[in-house]
Amino acid sequence: MADSTIGTPEQLRDPNFTPALYKAVPLGIQHVLAMFVSNVTPAIILAGAAGFGFGSAAGAQGFPDMTYLIQMSMLFAGIATLFQTIGMGPVGARLPIVQGTSFAFIPIMIPLVAGKGVEALPVIFGGVLVGGLFHAALGTVIGRIRFALPPLVTGLVVTMIGLALVKVGIQYAAGGVPAMGTPEFGSLRSWSAALVVVFVTLGLKFYARGMLSVSAVAVGILVGYVYALAIGMLTFQGIATSWGRAGLIEVPVPFKYGVEFSVAAIMGFCMMAFVSAVETVGDVSGITKGGAGREATEKEIQGATYADGFGTAVAGVFGGLPNTSFSQNVGLIAMTGVMSRHVVTIGALFLILCGLVPKVGALIRTIPIEVLGGGVIVMFGMVVAAGVSMLSDVHWNRRNMVIFAIALSVGLGLQLEPSAVQHLPETLRILMTSGILPAALIAIGLNLALPEDLPSEATEEVSGGMAGQGRGSLHGGR
Repeated sequence: MADSTIGTPEQLRDPNFTPALYKAVPLGIQHVLAMFVSNVTPAIILAGAAGFGFGSAAGAQGFPDMTYLIQMSMLFAGIATLFQTIGMGPVGARLPIVQGTSFAFIPIMIPLVAGKGVEALPVIFGGVLVGGLFHAALGTVIGRIRFALPPLVTGLVVTMIGLALVKVGIQYAAGGVPAMGTPEFGSLRSWSAALVVVFVTLGLKFYARGMLSVSAVAVGILVGYVYALAIGMLTFQGIATSWGRAGLIEVPVPFKYGVEFSVAAIMGFCMMAFVSAVETVGDVSGITKGGAGREATEKEIQGATYADGFGTAVAGVFGGLPNTSFSQNVGLIAMTGVMSRHVVTIGALFLILCGLVPKVGALIRTIPIEVLGGGVIVMFGMVVAAGVSMLSDVHWNRRNMVIFAIALSVGLGLQLEPSAVQHLPETLRILMTSGILPAALIAIGLNLALPEDLPSEATEEVSGGMAGQGRGSLHGGR
């Protein structure tokens, strides 16, 4: 519910309204708390997949490369958010849009870096840079390509992203990849820390109100952190050591890890840019409807897409990961009723400050992987749920059921059995085993190619007698 003490109803709906500073600052920090854990998690997962994160030999030196990736995630989320709220020429929607590191690209990045260490990072940043520029270019045509990405396609892709990531959550909760094969993996001690986070998060989501509910994952991880200290999984000495090793200020270094342009990386990042662009269009529409009670203008949608892409490209130069608009902050705007872009600008400045101070990243890296696993289970489960929610907008006729069935079967099957395409060239093998790209391409291709109406008997043979089940509810899409 909107707080009338902040401003009049007309002011609260105005993106250019600036509340009093003593009210704007807490509102801005609220936005950071709502997205903070989600924003830094992709960097931690990437480091773990490459082999220089938790449990690696780098631990003796305090995970310096993982810490740098965490810093860049905060810094460039803040900078990309400024692109949106303040804008530069045609870049930016000039709306209260919070940018953050995207989960969508993780399934693309993991096959590119798996076990290859820091040496794999140049390929990632080459993909981020080119993918970001491609994403920005989509801003000029976003209105004309949306027809190729209906809810059937976007919902399938988001669901596939979540399904690709849930395995990571379980691995983390059980002790992390380095612990696999040891007696400690999957121990009650590991699971207890993860479950504390899950239960606290669920409790706050369902029984708390306001900011406690919005930042439930962050609070859950904080409680899990205290629990880990209590059971000896984490020590004060370890925290102090990590804090002491980190510098006070560190300025980002252009091409710190170099840059390398790989066909597989570029194709993967460009394809996912389509999905990210459509997600941003949805978030812009959600903000203007929920906060201002109106439709988004073409200029706002175009500016938001430009900011998405350029924010990602700039991040790639300095070692950051792809950025996108964060949907949880759209919900926060609807909850507070404060549409001010200047409030989000304050949050962006706070993120930039955190990104320039390595000690913040040093504290984040002390979070036990099991505690992080509890939060990741919830976050990635919510990604799947978001995809299912998008699929609820689909008109589930027989044609769409066939498209969904084939795309999901191939995409998920390749994720589960990557050796099925071991004889393909490396570039194609990496793209295929992500599962997401083949699923998306199949869904887009079939949706454009197949006739709108299939005869009623067309799916009976392959549906196992279930094609007619729940027919009344299957046609309930909007």
